[in-house]
Amino acid sequence: MIQPNIDSALTVRYQKKNCATVGGSMMGRTVFWFGLALAFSADPALAEKSSDFFKSYQQYNDAGKAFLDKIDPKTGAINLAEGIHLDLKDKFYFLDKKDTLSVLTKAWDNPPDSGSDALGMIFPVSHDPIADNNWGIELRWEKIGYVDDSDAASIDYNELLRNMQSDTLSGNDQRVKDGYAPITLIGWASPPVYDAAHKRLHWAKELQFGNDAAHTLNYDVRFLGREGVFVMSYIATMEQLPEIRQSLDEVLGLADFNTGKTYADFVPGVDTVAAIGFGGLIAGKLAAKAGFLVVALIALKKFGLLLLVPLAGLWRFIRGNRGTS
Repeated sequence: MIQPNIDSALTVRYQKKNCATVGGSMMGRTVFWFGLALAFSADPALAEKSSDFFKSYQQYNDAGKAFLDKIDPKTGAINLAEGIHLDLKDKFYFLDKKDTLSVLTKAWDNPPDSGSDALGMIFPVSHDPIADNNWGIELRWEKIGYVDDSDAASIDYNELLRNMQSDTLSGNDQRVKDGYAPITLIGWASPPVYDAAHKRLHWAKELQFGNDAAHTLNYDVRFLGREGVFVMSYIATMEQLPEIRQSLDEVLGLADFNTGKTYADFVPGVDTVAAIGFGGLIAGKLAAKAGFLVVALIALKKFGLLLLVPLAGLWRFIRGNRGTS
């Protein structure tokens, strides 16, 4: 039985952080955002660029502006050290590893080492990284070797889903013992699709964490290469699925492997073949350490900060409207 991926690109191995000790009072919120403003004090060179680039810049208070001032978005052609070329044109922007960690940990309130293995993130130019309705795509490189796709057409994805659902449920007892919410794999939000010509695979899972009414969307894209797999993972909610689907064709066209790194460049008998099969890219494998448990980034993003500041007042507060929550 193929094990479910509990260490996937869209998920991190941490529970939601309860930050209620910061306090829900206006003074508590003021202290938090003042501290954030100090931590991300403006660099004039970046501040000008940020204020010009992010159309939403002026709607934020000093803390929000200070955060954006430390973000250095890049558009156009991006060459990653792993032999991957991105052509973002003017539709998306790229944040490097440093900025990605800032977004995941400072803005979205994930644990300190969240995204430590990310190459970066991309966002649609219409969304700044601290907007309340945004979504982003985490980028990762998995140097697992050449993945044989010869069985791609023969995989029964309904059976694969049933196995994944069963194994996800079987891991919940341990997750609960370790203080994490149980996970329910609801089903495919979008069933696996493989483009054999371009060696691109994508699929989406609908997940529920605990009793959360808002379900989590895990939309994963894999680009198969000579030495491994380039991963693009959407961080979004189920409500954003129509928007994600609309963006997919553009996103699939953003990345290519450089010459010498493509799937077709594989040399049998010389290059490493991945231990994981094609179906394993979707189902994944158990994390090496039993204590590493999964919580989707979007669950942390949407709910982690809400533990700091009540829902009704969060975005009014960061945008400078200090009305009572």
